[in-house]
Amino acid sequence: MPYQTLRTLLLLLLMGLPAAAMAHVGLGDLSGGFRTGFLHPVSGLDHVIAMVAVGIWGAQLGRPAIWMLPVTFPLVMTVGGVMGVLGLSLPGVEVGIALSALVLGAMIAFALRPPLWLAGVIVALFAICHGYAHGAELPESANPLTFAVGFVLATGLLHACGIALGVLYQWRAGRYALRFGGTAIALGGVYFLNLAIAG
Repeated sequence: MPYQTLRTLLLLLLMGLPAAAMAHVGLGDLSGGFRTGFLHPVSGLDHVIAMVAVGIWGAQLGRPAIWMLPVTFPLVMTVGGVMGVLGLSLPGVEVGIALSALVLGAMIAFALRPPLWLAGVIVALFAICHGYAHGAELPESANPLTFAVGFVLATGLLHACGIALGVLYQWRAGRYALRFGGTAIALGGVYFLNLAIAG
């Protein structure tokens, strides 16, 4: 299992190299769109911890959640991204992003195992918020398609990192480590929730 996860992570990374190699000065909107989109999810800690948490929780739940949750998130996130690009109203996005870290961290910390459909709904709801934030912050000079490809790829890599960490759940010491990590993610969510409410 750990070898399959690492192999998948490496494959995803290698798949991103051709596009990253093209992202240099001279490609105009293609360059700015992909590079900006790829860096966007990893530039905010609130996004990073939520994306990693999705992968950890999926691995903690086992099959089929280990692949279903990390696939559901970016697919639904693109819907939220389109909503953001179109300027549709979605109140409470920052609160939703903060709650994603809080709730997902709590799920990991308490090793909660809801039905698969409910786990998918939870992840999908948070994916809308994260996608909307990415789409709403799309720079005017960026190509929306290459921007979307960039942020979906970065999100997938963060999920893969979470899955790699989540494999620790197979061992007793790893379960304790993940529960501690889930608590830290949830506390990060509390911090970002306070910022969202105060702002």
